[in-house]
Amino acid sequence: MRNYDLSPLLRQWIGFDKLANALQNTGESQSFPPYNIEKSDDNHYRITLALAGFRQEDLDIQLEGTR
Repeated sequence: MRNYDLSPLLRQWIGFDKLANALQNTGESQSFPPYNIEKSDDNHYRITLALAGFRQEDLDIQLEGTR
């Protein structure tokens, strides 16, 4: 039985695990744009979106579904 020392090869791959994880997670759903949901009471919520570069006049907000 032979033993192989792979440490010289592994040194070249330092940081690759982070790249592999980033590539693997690209297909998962992401929360963009960042948002907060705040509950003010039992029936009222406030949704705050971080939309850098947009003015309030540029946005068109529509509510669908039950109110």
